[in-house]
Amino acid sequence: MTPRFARVLAATLLALAAGCTPGTSTGTLPDCPVGRPASTTAPTGPAGLAAPGACRSRATVVQPVAAAVPSPGYHHLGATTRGRWSGVLGRIEVGDAGVRRGTYDFVAARFMAKAGRGAEQAWLEVGWTETGWSGNARQRVYTYDTATRAWAFYDQYAVSPGDKLWLHLQTEAGGEQPSWQAWLWWGERWNLLTSRPLPLSGQAEIEQYVEVHADPADPGTVTIPRLAIDNVQLKTSPDAGLRPWNAEVPTSPGADFATYCLDWLRPYTSWTTTTC
Repeated sequence: MTPRFARVLAATLLALAAGCTPGTSTGTLPDCPVGRPASTTAPTGPAGLAAPGACRSRATVVQPVAAAVPSPGYHHLGATTRGRWSGVLGRIEVGDAGVRRGTYDFVAARFMAKAGRGAEQAWLEVGWTETGWSGNARQRVYTYDTATRAWAFYDQYAVSPGDKLWLHLQTEAGGEQPSWQAWLWWGERWNLLTSRPLPLSGQAEIEQYVEVHADPADPGTVTIPRLAIDNVQLKTSPDAGLRPWNAEVPTSPGADFATYCLDWLRPYTSWTTTTC
């Protein structure tokens, strides 16, 4: 997620009723039941439109971004594949970042599939975030994609510090603009958060990142709690299985990216013990 925090953001807030989740046709998937507790077990298999019990979720709030204006205060850390893959599955820990309400602070921990460069770059991301301008600074499941250029929040999933979320970002098709899907394992089933046709082809660069934005108009610090991203696997092609994202996968900034993350963030936070 590149910095997208112009002051005009406040004017673009759009709260939508449940049932208006962004996405494309998802076949005959039933709606996900509301009020289900978080899963207590790991996924029993990969996500997909044919996965047992799969259901379709709906965003509770969609927040378009009118302008993407780079600004001071934005930092990110993590790892990016040097090759292209068709998906990523992994577990991301939720933490309390203590962002300041009424500011444009935010912290997000997420997976991303992306392609292109500069203004032509396209991507889909899924994870959890804590924002100062919306959501009362609580932790929330979210997606963002460049087709809609909007944050989508899923407040029906009550997440809190210490939770570990299984997330799967993938495509099941090839071609120039296949649908890419963002999934959350919740209630012992895969919940489809969104599905978007994007010019990523059937393979894209994959990221596992933590992002930090400290509002430059309201100087202060953002504290990054200990965050773990683990059990990460990569999908080799749209119809293939998963393999571990380990030191054998060409990665930037390299196999020692966990140490890199720790060292890189320290100048920008009051306390950091981040694990990527």
